[in-house]
Amino acid sequence: MTLSLLDAAVVLAAYLVGSLSFAVIVSRLMGLDDPRTYGSGNPGATNVLRSGNRWAALLTLLFDALKGWLPVLLVRLYGQALGLGEQTLPLVALAAFLGHLYPVFFRFQGGKGVATAAGVLYGLDPLLGSAVLLTWLTVAVVTRYSSLSALLAALAAPLVYATGGSVLGWTPEETTLGSVALMSALLIWRHRANILRLVQGQEGKIGQK
Repeated sequence: MTLSLLDAAVVLAAYLVGSLSFAVIVSRLMGLDDPRTYGSGNPGATNVLRSGNRWAALLTLLFDALKGWLPVLLVRLYGQALGLGEQTLPLVALAAFLGHLYPVFFRFQGGKGVATAAGVLYGLDPLLGSAVLLTWLTVAVVTRYSSLSALLAALAAPLVYATGGSVLGWTPEETTLGSVALMSALLIWRHRANILRLVQGQEGKIGQK
């Protein structure tokens, strides 16, 4: 696979956008403690919620999702007109996600990627994103474990993409499936401490400090 300079620049731009850690940015702007210093230490919306400020958590969630959604959507809509290669879209999707996990602006210490992954999936196809989000919401409502919801949604994402196209209306593409599967694997890996706490019965539930 060969990328042009324009393709590479677009992928790099997606990574840089993904590197904006909005949990930290929003907390600073709203005068809150750095989310990396309390709770789980994870710079994400769930941990920001532990500060007691729901607006900060909501803004973090929205912006973390937006930074995954927007680069993917722009490439999907305008990539062909700009002459981007067919492989640029899945690479942009992966780059935005990796930016959140390993942000260059924050010493490569990022979050677990749930909201950003959701944004990426919505950018690839709104029905794909909605199907995976429904998985997350169902598990969250039933169990109130954000981590378990994320893990099961991560497992569902590549399966939905690979098998759901005949029902929901897309044609699975091999490189895109690879990007979605890699994002899911990385998301599960980032939740390895949560998996241990779930097994031990020590995992905190949504809304708990």
